[in-house]
Amino acid sequence: MLSKGEHQTVPLSVLLKRELANEKIEKPELCHGQASQSKKGEDFTLVKTECQRVLGDGVATYSVFGLFDGHNGSAAAIYAKENLLQNVLSAIPPDLSRDEWVAALPRALVAGFVKTDKDFQEREKTSGTTVTFVIIEGWVVTVASVGDSRCILESAEGGIYYLSADHRLECNEEERERIAACGGEVGRLNAGGGTEIGPLRCWPGGLCLSRSIGDMDVGEYIVPVPYVKQVKLTSAGGRLVIASDGVWDSLSAELAVECSRGMPADAAASQIVKEAVQPKGIRDDTTCIVIDIQLPEKPNPPAPPPKKSGKGVFKSMFRKRTSESSSNIQKDFCEPDVVEELFEEGSASLSDRLDAKYPVCNMFKLFICAVCQVEIKPGQGVSIHAGSSNTSSSRPWDGPFLCSNCQEKKEAMEGRRTFGDGRYNSE
Repeated sequence: MLSKGEHQTVPLSVLLKRELANEKIEKPELCHGQASQSKKGEDFTLVKTECQRVLGDGVATYSVFGLFDGHNGSAAAIYAKENLLQNVLSAIPPDLSRDEWVAALPRALVAGFVKTDKDFQEREKTSGTTVTFVIIEGWVVTVASVGDSRCILESAEGGIYYLSADHRLECNEEERERIAACGGEVGRLNAGGGTEIGPLRCWPGGLCLSRSIGDMDVGEYIVPVPYVKQVKLTSAGGRLVIASDGVWDSLSAELAVECSRGMPADAAASQIVKEAVQPKGIRDDTTCIVIDIQLPEKPNPPAPPPKKSGKGVFKSMFRKRTSESSSNIQKDFCEPDVVEELFEEGSASLSDRLDAKYPVCNMFKLFICAVCQVEIKPGQGVSIHAGSSNTSSSRPWDGPFLCSNCQEKKEAMEGRRTFGDGRYNSE
């Protein structure tokens, strides 16, 4: 026994183990599964769990899930799968705290998508790919997307949240107007005699999407700038469903979650693909990833919630983060199952997406290209705001800056340079 005044010495290894155990209780457990049926062999997935944000740390981890639906060949999908994550990570400054790292993700995702597209187009291959890219750090889910694959979230109480945007020209009027303003033409396939058939497409090229990675043959106003949404879940958790258009062409979001509710993640992914393919047989590559985000003491998905009348609860509105909601006092009194929106932006303009007012902007190096991360000599960089019509809110000599190659790409995406040469449009 210890006498009065004596203290028991606890080995450092034991203290670290206890600390790690406490950390794990606060972090969710991820259970995932995926399934696919192939028609053209152009769907690819990326799954990386327990990635280390700080090398050798073992505690500061995050997970990455990506779905790449290629078209006109598989080259772009394969290239994006192999290079996108590294391009995103290279755009995040080193030595950030956990909160700073999470806040930097939306901007880094934009830079990573654009760099991946720029590097792939230099290979002069004409294939393209949609991308739905998900990074999960703790209870924070960040989704970046181009194209018509989708990511949805079913919260523990049965609400459905859309975490991606659909960039099909048929259903996105804002994107149609942007392409037309940049010099592209949007219309249906002319079958002759004045007859138009099929979905709305962008010409030249005939792509029915307004955003993708690759597709160098259809003009650079088909942009790789992703829609990004970042949300924070409570410990009630939820289920993510990431799927290619082979699923969403057959199933609504409600049907996808209903047909697989209560199943483990791997069985749920298989069931969603089965339900999508069953009615008409496999007509397109059909791929699904399901991820359950839950406390470690809940090894199985939550029991099916009671059925609601009508068509279910679809959430287009999120509880916005405020200075009060981020305080410790407020956290204790949050609703038990509320999805908090931390960030959302869908603009195709790099001036908007890489703006100097972005959080932790002061930590980004001044003489590094904001997209491709190459070093820029003083006086050689071009401000992201150069040529911007919104001069009232920014000065052209303010950063961040682009190298000359990335500035050319920015101008092409904005329709201020004729694709394929160095000449400028007359506008």
